[in-house]
Amino acid sequence: MKYRHLVKQGLQVSEIALGSWMTDVSDSKAQDLAAQSIKLAYENGVNFFDCADAYSGGAAERFLGKALKQYDRKELIISSKVFFPTGDGINDRGLSRKHIFESVDQSLKNLQTDHLDLYFAHRFDPETPLEETLQAMSDLIDQGKILYYGVSEWRPVQILEAQLVIQKLGLHPMSVVQPQYNMFDRYIEHELIDVCDKLGLGIVPFSPLSQGLLTGKYRKGQPIPAGSRATYQDQIQALLTDENLDKVEALIKMAESLDTDLATFALAWTLRKPQITSLITGASKPAQLKNNLKALDLVIPESYFKQIDELLGFKKFFRVIG
Repeated sequence: MKYRHLVKQGLQVSEIALGSWMTDVSDSKAQDLAAQSIKLAYENGVNFFDCADAYSGGAAERFLGKALKQYDRKELIISSKVFFPTGDGINDRGLSRKHIFESVDQSLKNLQTDHLDLYFAHRFDPETPLEETLQAMSDLIDQGKILYYGVSEWRPVQILEAQLVIQKLGLHPMSVVQPQYNMFDRYIEHELIDVCDKLGLGIVPFSPLSQGLLTGKYRKGQPIPAGSRATYQDQIQALLTDENLDKVEALIKMAESLDTDLATFALAWTLRKPQITSLITGASKPAQLKNNLKALDLVIPESYFKQIDELLGFKKFFRVIG
């Protein structure tokens, strides 16, 4: 395993992390497979395990806490998130001080730990003042309930606004952001990476395989595999256009030219940037995780990057005046 720092922080996390967004905990068979994936991850040096209070209504946290209990806590980096509804009450959502404090206590209970290494504001809350949210996060560090905090899917201007509040109030600094990032969704390359560079924030992207589009299991002219995510999830269904699948075919050929598969190729491509601290990957089966780990040793020649940019029509946005 290879590890990277959260930029300015001493904390080091594995380049491949295991996320719980799509972890199936619906029955004992699914839980057994998920537990095997966690075991395989730990045995291969993965130390970063990501979750959220909203995943599976809290069941994902409870499962992860139980599965990780057998391992030495100091060897683990455990994260969770707060924002989405966790109940029917008017204050059971958002980033108010009340919801943050109540949610972190429930997450600690679910995960069977006395602290979270990373805690994320899962989305931006326009109804709560930034001062209230950031003060609450900073106070949790003072209380020892969290060690570092960050945000997920906040726009660059929102992060910069947060930085001004942090400086004004003398709060503990933000350390990390968790955006979506993959070959088909590169919005962070326009501004967000630059902002993170300026502020010294680590970047731990989710969905590096574009909801499964970059796994290679979805091919043009072929039926959707039985039991795959595309049989029930809207996000991946919307991505399975003829145009995208044509691009997938071209990417598969590039991967095969390097004697690897598309998923490994796509993960290695995402890790090419030093600003990327860790990739949050999903693996409901050990075989998927084992394949993801191959990306750590794949070196993609520089010439491929330009080909990928041209294939996907990517060009970093610059406003030219004059």
